[in-house]
Amino acid sequence: MPDQQNAQQKKRIVALISGSGTNMMALHRACEAGYINGELVGVIANKESAGGLAKAEAEGISTAVLSHKDFAERETYDVQLQALIETYQPDLIVLAGFMRILTQPITQHFAGRMLNIHPSLLPKYKGINTHQRALDAGDTEHGVSVHFVTEELDGGPVVLQAKIPVFEDDTAADLQERIHEQEYRIYPLVCQWFCADRLRLTAQGAMLDGELLGSQGYATD
Repeated sequence: MPDQQNAQQKKRIVALISGSGTNMMALHRACEAGYINGELVGVIANKESAGGLAKAEAEGISTAVLSHKDFAERETYDVQLQALIETYQPDLIVLAGFMRILTQPITQHFAGRMLNIHPSLLPKYKGINTHQRALDAGDTEHGVSVHFVTEELDGGPVVLQAKIPVFEDDTAADLQERIHEQEYRIYPLVCQWFCADRLRLTAQGAMLDGELLGSQGYATD
């Protein structure tokens, strides 16, 4: 009976991907290990070529492809994406390398239930090519942020950040590799908080254990 009750309490998680799905798999492994009180019930990609689809299927996870190329308008795509996500009855939606800018209606619909991981110390370097932009700016530190998704691109309240040093001879590839190591640590941790009902989004911002987080989230070191 306790096992059945625990299974019923697990949060249903859907991941959106565009590529290899390494963050998605890190979350799945954390769920399987019991680190996250949740289950990855679905993986949706906007590209048939997304390598993460095969990884998810090998784990017995339901997958679906909704190609953005089949839609002339971004808004129309998002309507169908929202409907597809809803078929999984998710408690949490995680963007795990999903290379699409979502429109206001879908972000508002899933407000407080959608997280993203972005490879910069937000609010720095929203958008793409963050590693090279950090190098071009001569930054001595770089990092990654997990945040709630809102209609503002990479602009939702930050929950947690991890920093890495930038060395003189670093390339963008070096930074990417170092950032990935941090991503696989902090994204499962934030999802753990959410699935334990410790983390929520309010009108004031992200709150953890009833405390309002600062602009850089829970941790800045």
